[in-house]
Amino acid sequence: MRITLTNVIVDDQAEALAFYTEVLGFRKHHDVPVGDYSWLTVVSPQQPDGPELLLEPAAHPASKTFRDALCADGIPSAQFTVDDVAAEHERLRAAGVEFTQPPTDLGTVVSAVFDDTCGNLIQIVTPAPEPAQS
Repeated sequence: MRITLTNVIVDDQAEALAFYTEVLGFRKHHDVPVGDYSWLTVVSPQQPDGPELLLEPAAHPASKTFRDALCADGIPSAQFTVDDVAAEHERLRAAGVEFTQPPTDLGTVVSAVFDDTCGNLIQIVTPAPEPAQS
């Protein structure tokens, strides 16, 4: 069993696509019209055949309520792994991204959290190096 798809709930798919591709650097994978919306997914350029992130419209009242409650409580909707949280933090801040948590060493990971401008908090992490074996 493998994870192939997960989602973030977004208010506007076009704005979300612009943020996730132009700012974060993901690539559009699927854009299939489905009624008023699209089956719109992005993938990491480092894993083009890896898991897809669905930019899910906040059309269902429960989805928006759930997403907004997570955000209000400071709980990220998704987590992405990066090579260097501090460097990614600086790159994204320079692009105008607002962080709710600066890079923070949590022991097993270095973590930062930002607002994706689409209604979600997103956490980025870099795992701590494995301790050297003696």
